[in-house]
Amino acid sequence: MGGHRTGKAAKRAPGRAAAAVCLALLVGVAAGPDSCAPWDDAEWAVFQGKAAWALGQGLDTIPMGDAMAAIGRTFVGTPYVPHTLEPPGPERLVISFRGLDCVTFVEVVLALAGFIREPDARDLLERRGDAEECYERILTRIRYRGGELLGYASRLHYFSDWIADGEAKGLVRDVTRELGGVRHTGVVDFMSNHADAYRQLVEDPSAVGVVREVEARLNAKGRWWIPEEVLEAAAAGIRDGDILAMTSAVSGMDVAHTGLAVWVEGSLRLMHAPLVGDSVEISAEPIPVRMRRIRNQDGIMVARPCGGDASCTPR
Repeated sequence: MGGHRTGKAAKRAPGRAAAAVCLALLVGVAAGPDSCAPWDDAEWAVFQGKAAWALGQGLDTIPMGDAMAAIGRTFVGTPYVPHTLEPPGPERLVISFRGLDCVTFVEVVLALAGFIREPDARDLLERRGDAEECYERILTRIRYRGGELLGYASRLHYFSDWIADGEAKGLVRDVTRELGGVRHTGVVDFMSNHADAYRQLVEDPSAVGVVREVEARLNAKGRWWIPEEVLEAAAAGIRDGDILAMTSAVSGMDVAHTGLAVWVEGSLRLMHAPLVGDSVEISAEPIPVRMRRIRNQDGIMVARPCGGDASCTPR
């Protein structure tokens, strides 16, 4: 991403009080060094436009899932870009609104929905540097284990880990079990068994040990899933904006694909950045029907976004 100015700190000096509001709400997230490249002007324009639109629509006042469904729809047509988080060099926070893969689509929508709930979100949008910094902190909290960017292995690569870590941070609630989910007995070890397929693990073999520790913890904890055969019955409990993880039938993997649930005329659809396709879309067929024709996807996990309201509680 190209830079739009010399030195992010120059624009961050004013409005520290507004930025502090964001900082206070992200308790436990270490600031650390500046690990994000300066934003491209075009990325800022998309962010500012979507955040301002969402605030104008009052999406900061409605349940988090409903807000995410509405924000997600604004990304329909955004190009699918694979390997979004794999630029050359050391791990850094990647900011991208104009090209998304299935995971970054979910993360960006969740982060935007979180940003507009900041008490001074409107004021922050008038201070570009502070708004960027606030969004970066929100996204870092979502994307990295414990909300801290500490290298490649700190990224939440396994989506079951993403859900569990998000639940621990109060970002989402895993509702898979209450929707009729059952225990999954599969072992997660794909990354450590295929370390040579990951540039970062080849360049830093010590990170493989960290990945193995994560896999061991995930396997010891286990996970819940809703098998394809009972998905139709469970669908009624899924809400707009719920985060859906399509479980993988590939040995060693937990999740093959992600997206957001949206109800369209009484039919549960998937809003996602598809691998087969060229842009973010809402599936043309109901999720149970779609899953029956997709190889290597055999069920789902469901995470409900939390927004400091009743959106995470049963109703």
